[in-house]
Amino acid sequence: MDNIKKAAEMIVNSTKTFALTGAGISTESGIPDFRSDTGYYSKMDPMEALSRDVLINDPKRFYSEGFVILRDLYDKKPNKGHLALAKLEEMNLLSGIITQNIDNLHVKAGNKTVYEVHGESRNVHCMDCGTQYDFSVMKQKVEAGEIPPKCDRCGGILRPNVVMFGDMMPEDFVIAQSELRDTELMIIVGSSLTVSPVNFLPNLVDKMIIINQSSTPFDRKADVVFHEGAGEVLGKILDEINRLL
Repeated sequence: MDNIKKAAEMIVNSTKTFALTGAGISTESGIPDFRSDTGYYSKMDPMEALSRDVLINDPKRFYSEGFVILRDLYDKKPNKGHLALAKLEEMNLLSGIITQNIDNLHVKAGNKTVYEVHGESRNVHCMDCGTQYDFSVMKQKVEAGEIPPKCDRCGGILRPNVVMFGDMMPEDFVIAQSELRDTELMIIVGSSLTVSPVNFLPNLVDKMIIINQSSTPFDRKADVVFHEGAGEVLGKILDEINRLL
């Protein structure tokens, strides 16, 4: 049996399936892998570019480095891989997605249950009063030279809804762990599984399908492994599922 057919049958027969996605699923949408030689972090130190400390204590640096990453994500569109996962959820073959990505593309693709364990870049909030704003509000303020951008309600500092270095993990991570305790199958897409604490999550499931361009520490444990592009593989698996059903 070839791997596409095996993966399709595993998904169809699974009692509960979750996807875990990383930066590799979004490269086909024009978003560089954060840790590749040509990615964002090849030009800046991630511990500082997207750190809480720099945001608060050196806002000029944050808005010339970290903010640039978030701004570049603003108008990106879902690709074939995101759309395939949205279709699987629509077919009741996928219970939801746990994503390390902050690019909002699973939500844009139409997925309803998305646990964004590193936060999201759709919105920002005031660090004092908690008022939420669309990311476009921060973008407009920064482009007008307001650094750091301030809350219109109380004058507090606005910050993106992303999990920065120095932040605690969000509630979505706690909920994701709980969801996985009765999950049979995990489809891992575009993640190197080297970033803690998310790389612990595959230990909570019995079966795994891994789709990633490079090898991962969990390849030996996985039932099926594809070292290929996410969009192409997920598209083929979806086509095979449609044949099976």
